[in-house]
Amino acid sequence: MDTAPRHTIVPGLLDASMLEQATAGGARWSLAESARVGVEASVAAVRELVAQHAAVYGINTGFGKLAQTRIADADLAQLQTNLVLSHSAGVGQPLAAPVVRLMLLLKAASLAHGFSGVRMEVIDLLLALLNADVLPVIPEKGSVGASGDLAPLAHLACVLIGVGEAFVDGQRLPAAQALAHAGLAPLQLGPKEGLALLNGTQASTALAIYAVQRVRRVFDVAVAVGAMTVDAAKGSDTPFDDRIHAVRGQRGQRAVATRYREWLAGSALRASHLDCDRVQDPYCLRCQPQVMGACLDQIDHAWGILLIEANGVSDNPLVFADTKEALSGGNFHAEPVAFAADNLALAIAEIGALAERRTAMLMDASITGLPPFLIEHGGLNSGFMIAQVTAAALASENKSLAHPASVDSLPTSANQEDHVSMATFAARRLHTMLDNTAGVVAIEWLCAAQAIEFHRPLRSSDAIEAQLARLRAKVARLSVDRLMAPDIEAATALVAAGL
Repeated sequence: MDTAPRHTIVPGLLDASMLEQATAGGARWSLAESARVGVEASVAAVRELVAQHAAVYGINTGFGKLAQTRIADADLAQLQTNLVLSHSAGVGQPLAAPVVRLMLLLKAASLAHGFSGVRMEVIDLLLALLNADVLPVIPEKGSVGASGDLAPLAHLACVLIGVGEAFVDGQRLPAAQALAHAGLAPLQLGPKEGLALLNGTQASTALAIYAVQRVRRVFDVAVAVGAMTVDAAKGSDTPFDDRIHAVRGQRGQRAVATRYREWLAGSALRASHLDCDRVQDPYCLRCQPQVMGACLDQIDHAWGILLIEANGVSDNPLVFADTKEALSGGNFHAEPVAFAADNLALAIAEIGALAERRTAMLMDASITGLPPFLIEHGGLNSGFMIAQVTAAALASENKSLAHPASVDSLPTSANQEDHVSMATFAARRLHTMLDNTAGVVAIEWLCAAQAIEFHRPLRSSDAIEAQLARLRAKVARLSVDRLMAPDIEAATALVAAGL
């Protein structure tokens, strides 16, 4: 019996849970019957516009700078096919499976609003590919994030017409063979359909949504590990007192401070030094709610923008069936996505930067009172010395990657498309940054766990001890120097998985 989760798509009502399940794969998707009326009305409006023989962009004209070129009725189907083929000009490695799944869902959901002039057969085939996990091979580079994500979406559309390649069970196959494997047949595109498939922000939006899903997991672990480091360094929990954060009023800061208090509650290690003479801790401990709270606010803001984009219509021209008009605009311009991605980049970089500073502090015996580099018999053993250097390298790389992509623009299409968003790169680079930050947090986790164990028999809070045990199930304590890379790799996988 098929027990896969089932979702009915109502245009405008995609939510976080649905997007998470789309990313993971395995769910079954169908379009609500209520949406079909609008879809069919938009197709009828396109037919009527074609019958009137008036020039309508993208239906019976060329594209971009060639919009003034009129196309004969007999060539309208070939026009759409040529568009898909010519625009499949991406380069680079294929986009990851979770991103492609999201692209299929987002494109189907956008077309289902009934403003694109696309037949139900097209939407149904997009969802059939998603349901069968037949994933178009989409090169990661080639979109400037305006006029839509043209090249990535063209590679997606190619598979619908039996051209290009797709992954089936991880195997890269010719599109026609992949479709046949799923019991599907290629489409012949009708008027407007190729353009509707190519126009839109679904590649950049999918990349950014997947980044938010990933960063939330890394963020949660970073807070837990940061709390562990507070205890490992015999830091104070006073900076997390709600009264401090209430008077400032920043929502993320106050929420994150609550998390730190919860992680540290009941720590015997904390109780052991309540009357010590240390007045204030370094910023990397004391200012965690302020920094991580600001990061959380940026993540939440970006998510709000991206959820709107996921539920909107971003192709061009838009067909309004009630008035039988095709209106040319610029909803394909992905500036909202670019800004959201750039803000996410700042948050991702700062999560890693703060974790790296905590790691560096743990190396310093003059601050912690622990053995230098957290290893017995220092000198003979180097301990975590170079692991911290790796964290510094990753954090530094993220600083360069955090430079905003959205402030750049190169004109395209003979200056017809003279300002672009660069949203696709803005979102794509987030995943490299997340890999880096997950590595930095993993290294801190290894160091903080080692430091906690130097304080035995004192124990931290039950919550922190549980996270330490989770790490120790994969990585043994470092008693003498050993190959360090596998430990970091195992810890990084735990960070990426979330709490």
